[in-house]
Amino acid sequence: MRSSNPVFSRRGFSRDNGYAGFNAQQPQAGGPAVGTNPYATGNPYAEGAANPYATNPYAPQDTQLGAPQQARGNVMTIDDVVSRTAMTLGTVVLTAVLSWLLLPVDPANLGKSYGIAIGAALVALVLSLVQSFKRKPSPALILSYAAFEGVFLGVISAAVSTYIADGVVIQAVLGTMAVFAGVLIAYKLGWIRVNRRFYGFVMAAAMGFMLLMVTNLLFAVFAGGDGLGFRSGGLGILFGVIGIILGACFLALDFKQVEDGVTYGAPREEAWLAAFGLTMTLVWIYLEMLRLLSILQGDD
Repeated sequence: MRSSNPVFSRRGFSRDNGYAGFNAQQPQAGGPAVGTNPYATGNPYAEGAANPYATNPYAPQDTQLGAPQQARGNVMTIDDVVSRTAMTLGTVVLTAVLSWLLLPVDPANLGKSYGIAIGAALVALVLSLVQSFKRKPSPALILSYAAFEGVFLGVISAAVSTYIADGVVIQAVLGTMAVFAGVLIAYKLGWIRVNRRFYGFVMAAAMGFMLLMVTNLLFAVFAGGDGLGFRSGGLGILFGVIGIILGACFLALDFKQVEDGVTYGAPREEAWLAAFGLTMTLVWIYLEMLRLLSILQGDD
């Protein structure tokens, strides 16, 4: 199992028990024959890696670069990914709006609303972990995760907008959309090359970032205040920017997984995993964007 999301460790797009993710590189024209690369097994970014969905009866029968691919039906398409992602993100947005309206954050109700939000976040975490270890994607689990995540985001966003900076939520949403569009354009233009080195660098950076954040949280819990100061002032701004950059890098990994899944004829149900991963990454970017903008406006 590998992780390609900065928030939770989730199963890659795989078949059977091994990591066969959508990250297998497409065979290169004139390159080594499929199956001859010693790194083809267990290396999601190896050149000449074998088609991870070769045993899928609906998969394209010829994956050579430039060859026509005649799918027979039940294969994942970009439209499938877009529709599932729209459903998942739509659930997040809907429950976020409802929680904003139904869970007031005025002084009299703030503690209760915060309690519900933290409970929803914990439930979302458990659901995401359950899905991560399942062999197949479960739409019910993924949509339930999105619903509880939306409750958490709605309360947090309302509190930030009420007590820190009015209008910051809209700015964070627009900023998240801008990051998504920018990474997608850069990826399609070839400015971002997702390979083994890129993957290793991003994962190492993400693990270091998360370790620092957990350490800061522990200091804040036991020592009070903001812990080591990684979430306020100049350091808070720096780590907010780093968090957004990491989220953008994980978006590139998600795009690569989706692209390879379509290329290699992944089963259509795997589109739910693509939606799951993209949603988690976008939630990460939104939270980091919200935190960064709150620090900047709070210092004004």
